[in-house]
Amino acid sequence: MIRPATATDLPVVVELVRELATYEREPDAVVATEDSFRAVLFGPDPKVFCLVAEDPGGEVVGFAIWFLSFSTWLGVHGIYLEDLFVRPSARGAGHGRALLMELAQIAVTRGYGRVEWAVLDWNEPAQGFYASLGAAPQVDWTTWRLTPGSPIAE
Repeated sequence: MIRPATATDLPVVVELVRELATYEREPDAVVATEDSFRAVLFGPDPKVFCLVAEDPGGEVVGFAIWFLSFSTWLGVHGIYLEDLFVRPSARGAGHGRALLMELAQIAVTRGYGRVEWAVLDWNEPAQGFYASLGAAPQVDWTTWRLTPGSPIAE
């Protein structure tokens, strides 16, 4: 079952974020807390959204965290999938596919132009999964980033 996250899901969402960071070889990079997620997901004007995947027993085993993007070429919003993660023990049961299907349905229902995301170059299992769903890498684009420590951001 896929549903929007609630405030009671915050402990498991943070736990899943930490599991994702470990999987992505950055276990010490997570500084997000339940309080920071509470503020962005459930504050007065949320800009970030979270879906959770439950197994048949009602346990949350995965999530998709997303926000709105915008395409100047299309002139409409899109969905940027920041993170999609399903616990390894729950993979193969359709949770990842169901999360992406729900995001695609949200995009269609709201008239958004696309759903897009980034995948680590070395994460071949994820790349294979996304390709099996009909997604394609955008090989002509490279992600760039400024952080607070960047000279222009000081």
